Amino acid sequence: MRRVYLDTCCVIYLLEEAAGLSDAMRAFLARHDDVLLCVSPLVRLEALIKPLHERAHDLVRDYEDFLAAQQWLPVNDAVFDRAMGLRVKQRLRTPDALHLALATHYGCDEFWTNDNRLSAAAGAMAVNIFG
Repeated sequence: MRRVYLDTCCVIYLLEEAAGLSDAMRAFLARHDDVLLCVSPLVRLEALIKPLHERAHDLVRDYEDFLAAQQWLPVNDAVFDRAMGLRVKQRLRTPDALHLALATHYGCDEFWTNDNRLSAAAGAMAVNIFG
């Protein structure tokens, strides 16, 4: 089973309604049901900000349930060190460097995103879900 790290945008597209993007993301996942989805505390942080700010309690619960059902990849010092290297070498923003560091540190086979710059930095493991 392939291990897939989900960039935050993918999780948002799955759980919220983004015109044209949510249906496409759900269809993409349905065609790839043979994968183990991996997420991190960073995905949780980024995804929950808006629903928490808007007090969308049902959506927060949906996120928490979805994230709890996936493979959890914790952040540790080795991940931060790898992210630092990626930030210097690839000139990524800190959150993007952390996402990619998590995926590579834990040996994910693929990195799903809708971010062209992050996709380019991820190289062969990148799967740009709309590109």
